[in-house]
Amino acid sequence: MNDIIDSIVNRVSNKNLELPYPSDKEMQAVYNAAMRAPDHAWLHPTRFIEIKGKGLDKLSRIFENFAINDMNLENELLINKYKNAPYRAPMVLVAMTKKQEHPKVPKIEQMFSTAAAMQNVLISIDSLGYGAIWRSGIFALNNKILKYFKEDENSEIIGYIYIGTPVGKKKKIPDLKIEDYVNFWN
Repeated sequence: MNDIIDSIVNRVSNKNLELPYPSDKEMQAVYNAAMRAPDHAWLHPTRFIEIKGKGLDKLSRIFENFAINDMNLENELLINKYKNAPYRAPMVLVAMTKKQEHPKVPKIEQMFSTAAAMQNVLISIDSLGYGAIWRSGIFALNNKILKYFKEDENSEIIGYIYIGTPVGKKKKIPDLKIEDYVNFWN
């Protein structure tokens, strides 16, 4: 094979992440790779919010307030779980789509562009020797949370990428039989 395919085939999500996270210079390269995702009509719908340091406290408050005010949770254990979620990694990227009206590019395709950008982030982070995991759950694809990010209804949070240095053993990648996923028409 080649280095790029090997890197993609061997990438795994890492749920246990700690310091350090990529440098600003490394993140510039990651963002450049992200922006090379397919983008019909060059609408540039993808946006990221990079969160680290005290920014994690702000994200924690957003998750906590959303759980209490919008999910109407009263269970302290669950509220604390959501409140502590941002601290699972030293850096979090919020990935969102700024949806635009376009005669040839439906909004769902713009969201797919952001998802492809997120995949480019995951591959780039891994290639730099760091780890990452894409998380979604209740805090993604949910218009009610947008107000906490001061975003309007034209935005859509696609997911959160937690980034840092992997801790522990790399999980085993299961063997896949391509024939289970691909039909060949010759």
